[in-house]
Amino acid sequence: MAVPCYLGWDFSTQQLKVIAVDEQLRVIYEDNVHFDKDLPEFKTQGGVYIHGDRLTVTSPVLMWVKALDMILEKMKSSGFNFSQVRALSGAGQQHGSVYWKKGSIQNLKNASSKLPLHQSLKDCFSVSNSPIWMDSSTASQCSALEKAVGGAQHLATITGSRAYERFTGNQIAKIYNQNPEAYRQTERISLVSSFAASLFLGAYAPIDYSDGSGMNLLHIWEKVWSAPCLDACAPGLEEKLGCPVPSHSVLGSISPYYTQRYGFSPDCKIVAFTGDNPASLAGMRLQEGDIAISLGTSDTLFLWIQEPTPALEGHILCNPVDSQTYMALLCFKNGSLMREIIRDDCASGSWDEFSKALSTTVAGNNGNLGFYFDVMEITPEAVGIHRFNRDNQKVSDFPKEVEIRALIEGQFMAKRIHAEKLGYKVSK
Repeated sequence: MAVPCYLGWDFSTQQLKVIAVDEQLRVIYEDNVHFDKDLPEFKTQGGVYIHGDRLTVTSPVLMWVKALDMILEKMKSSGFNFSQVRALSGAGQQHGSVYWKKGSIQNLKNASSKLPLHQSLKDCFSVSNSPIWMDSSTASQCSALEKAVGGAQHLATITGSRAYERFTGNQIAKIYNQNPEAYRQTERISLVSSFAASLFLGAYAPIDYSDGSGMNLLHIWEKVWSAPCLDACAPGLEEKLGCPVPSHSVLGSISPYYTQRYGFSPDCKIVAFTGDNPASLAGMRLQEGDIAISLGTSDTLFLWIQEPTPALEGHILCNPVDSQTYMALLCFKNGSLMREIIRDDCASGSWDEFSKALSTTVAGNNGNLGFYFDVMEITPEAVGIHRFNRDNQKVSDFPKEVEIRALIEGQFMAKRIHAEKLGYKVSK
């Protein structure tokens, strides 16, 4: 008898990944398709197209569909038993959007199992290249949205964030402004996450609350689309978005396409997909009061919050695990690269020396404090290196070991301060 398993998908910027786990969450299969390397015909760099203005960044929708075809064929060739899959779900890069052309629902529902899916869907998109999270070309739309709803703070109070150029509402407004015919031809707008779920469902999957919180369109308190925000972006938008649902919703059974082509069980359930950041909070199994920090090129904080206070910095999203609570997201651009600069300057490029130097100084750094922004920071909007001694006097340099501790303590102090501004309460 086949051992039950579950599939998780990740439609990220540079690749499509799949993982299969059994009922004890043991990994029994994993694979990926790298867009640049495995699908060179799309000519992406890092999975994207950076346009001539250096602000517009998109990805080809059909590349994502073809990647799914490719990875499923790889699984089939390996002998993977699709009939054992009880349910599947996944995540998509946040803020990307997909525009389904009128009539495409029939292609999605009636795709021939004799053809790869990308062939059935090749004419289904009114916008062939999807705007993604790296896009920063919608400054004018952001200004218009904030003005329409009474200012940046009021927009944050409604939707969890002030207007951001990568957020979907502003991207939709740009398409409506610059290509109204494409907008008119669109019958459904998906996020990357709900688009991916749609491919498996054989129908338009709804946007989930959590990923929907990253659009500047969802009223995060009432879990419905905000009429003033919709009206400020484009006409008739609510119908094109569909009704949002809780992030853990079971959407239905898998499309017959997959049962016929790959041998999935017709009882395999599709659970709503969500954004990559909400999926990280769920995957780390955070609970109320927990905080997780990802130390990467950019440092990211994930917080489980009961009573958020949306601000001009950071983001409040609906919690993917518990729809009655929230998650906060804070991003700091000066992360590992800033730490590497100080490591190179003060510890001969060695993390071991960096750690030893850190251990020779005391917590609190004897009152010496530093803020280190090699590039313009997101939270707060600041640049430059700013050092202060115990008397609160600005100084030009610190001894090497003091510099190292000042960097680490300054970075983590900023994280705590901005987390508390969003409603996080540090346990005593």
